[in-house]
Amino acid sequence: MDYTYYFENAVKAGRSLSLAPAAINAILLDVAQAAVEQTDHLLRENKKDLDRMDPADPKYDRLTLTAVRIQDIANDIKSVAGLASPLGAILSDKTMPNGLQISKIRVPLGVVGVIYEARPNVTFDVFALCFKTGNISLLKGGSDADFSNRAIIGIIHGVLSAHHIDVNAATLLPVEREATEALLNAVGYVDVLIPRGSQSLINHVRNSSKVPVIETGAGIVHTYLDESGDLEKATAIVDNAKTRRVSVCNALDCLIINATRLADLPTIAKPLAEKGVEVFADKRSYAILKETYPANLLHVAQPEHFGTEFLSMKMSVKTVDTFQEALEHIAINSSKHSEAIISEDETNIETFLNRVDAAAVYVNASTGFTDGAQFGLGAEIGISTQKLHARGPMGLEELTSYKWVVKGNGQVRK
Repeated sequence: MDYTYYFENAVKAGRSLSLAPAAINAILLDVAQAAVEQTDHLLRENKKDLDRMDPADPKYDRLTLTAVRIQDIANDIKSVAGLASPLGAILSDKTMPNGLQISKIRVPLGVVGVIYEARPNVTFDVFALCFKTGNISLLKGGSDADFSNRAIIGIIHGVLSAHHIDVNAATLLPVEREATEALLNAVGYVDVLIPRGSQSLINHVRNSSKVPVIETGAGIVHTYLDESGDLEKATAIVDNAKTRRVSVCNALDCLIINATRLADLPTIAKPLAEKGVEVFADKRSYAILKETYPANLLHVAQPEHFGTEFLSMKMSVKTVDTFQEALEHIAINSSKHSEAIISEDETNIETFLNRVDAAAVYVNASTGFTDGAQFGLGAEIGISTQKLHARGPMGLEELTSYKWVVKGNGQVRK
């Protein structure tokens, strides 16, 4: 199948998409309202996807829509509508000695392609963020979420049509794998490509794409409890970071604990045991936990349990003797997504913040906050773990580039 038709229509829609901020916001608010009003329809279509997936699959939770989640999605869209648009912002403005006026101004990226797996909320999020910033969204969802994604794009298209906007401003590509390969090679049509999903998907897009890629990497997340860390804070933070929602990239994968705090480990682990978290503990932490932690949920960690993104009710525990050893473990095993320290030692805190190389670093807080909405961005198009163009939650500003505007009065260069 020739997918050029989809790409050409997306580019054409981009040329005609020039709306006043008030019109953009009105459309976004209508999409949010339509999503809530059509909750029953969305849930029916989502169930068709869920019925095809094993509930034990870590992707099942990410695939699941509920009335509450749909309301949350609508609220995020409303938040995006309420934010100031970055378009047209003057980043710098100067007059040169020869009289030329040179300005640096924010503009859309253009056609933004997003490849994602079993995450139907991404369809809404990407549209909202792209539309707000004058970008065209070219979406390639996974087959696992096909019924859900088509229902969502139908709602978006219905609102766009009601406002007399080209529906190709948000395009959902066919589900077959060939569409992905076509998107990876859509040079001249797609300005940037953003993968969201498993490490294997991200690696494939990065290694195969001829279109520039912004990498949203896997989240291998650590939390370090040092000698001075507050036990009450640690218990709440570890529980929340691990169990709030296990299938997302900001969920805790490895608790690193200073050896002087091992006696506190059963207290920290108690809420995890109550929720059925399977723990892979190194020998020293295993020796402490085996007295209190459920035997069927406790295992001696193997090397492969460190540096693993579990995306499930599983986590590892690593014992260290020094702060430096904790930093070294993170440096070796981190995916540079989100890392946290629980400490009351200001020197250790400042060293951690300066030395740990991650998109988001935390002090005495759950890594579950690594999220566009939680960072005040309205929503996110992904969590970038690279360092070029954008890093961390990508909101409106991260979906823009800039151009130079030069105004003269007849100047010529000698």
